[in-house]
Amino acid sequence: MIEPQSRARSRIGRLGRSLARGTRTDAASPPGAEVVAGACVLITGAARGMGEIYARKAVAQGARAVALWDIDGPRAEALARELSTAPGTEVRAFVVDISDLDAIRAGVAAVESTLGAPDILVNNAGIVRGAPFWEHDPERDIEGTMRVNALAPMWLTREVLPVMMADRGRAKRILTIASAAGTLPNPNMSVYAASKWAAIGWSESMRLELARAGHRHIAVTTFCPSYVSTGMFAGARGPLLTPIMTPEEAAAAAWNGMLAGTPVVNRPWTVKLAMAYRGVLPTRAWDFVADRVFHVYSSMDRFTGRQEAGPAKSGPAHGPESPRISR
Repeated sequence: MIEPQSRARSRIGRLGRSLARGTRTDAASPPGAEVVAGACVLITGAARGMGEIYARKAVAQGARAVALWDIDGPRAEALARELSTAPGTEVRAFVVDISDLDAIRAGVAAVESTLGAPDILVNNAGIVRGAPFWEHDPERDIEGTMRVNALAPMWLTREVLPVMMADRGRAKRILTIASAAGTLPNPNMSVYAASKWAAIGWSESMRLELARAGHRHIAVTTFCPSYVSTGMFAGARGPLLTPIMTPEEAAAAAWNGMLAGTPVVNRPWTVKLAMAYRGVLPTRAWDFVADRVFHVYSSMDRFTGRQEAGPAKSGPAHGPESPRISR
């Protein structure tokens, strides 16, 4: 079907004005996408899964620069080369082990010296170990999970936050990918749940602190999804009325929430429903409902995790029991 000439001229005019400003148009751009145009975006766990989707969204919405952090150097470099073909955006890959504070500090210094200070931070990287608590190795599983899922977002945010606070010239964003596991207990997720509870509590408290201190140009968003089919939770089953989301669905919800400055984004809707039930029911009653009705407590019974082919990559955790850092 051919568009009427007046409508076509209007579309061409909008395209021309956009190109004149040095940005790209995206017909599906959500409200708030202007936050990304001209921004420097830093994404952890960016070489695959949801991290890769965030990187593509940043480029599509006109980011000035995108820093891809991952421990999988070759995969991150390949993605950076692909995305660098887009005009107006510089994309670089950085091999950073976020379980190490010194590595984070060095990584931030490298980003600032090559791309500038980040305006948008996406704390995306994460690992999971699905097993009873007593089967967790104290260093590889317990300490490793807490370092990547809880400490790393705090460490990294602490490094970039002072410049964000001082620079009021444009809106800033901090998006932390937590989990519905951080809102409810679940067998075979004890350490993972603990790490995500910590991430939620920290992110939400920091949001209030920034608002109280008058830094309202910085919006903090915490994303709490149920299971996402990135491979990280291979074998897990969604509870009743809780379908396993595609990475595209989950990433879109998190990204759009970040653009709008929404404090907390829960997906799907049953995450909030479960939180409400647990808040009003006695603990034993909730245990019965969660186990026998919603089947939350059996959702990890068949968990296998991501199966990696070939030699393990460098990082704090590997293999099917402890997938490498990604989301």
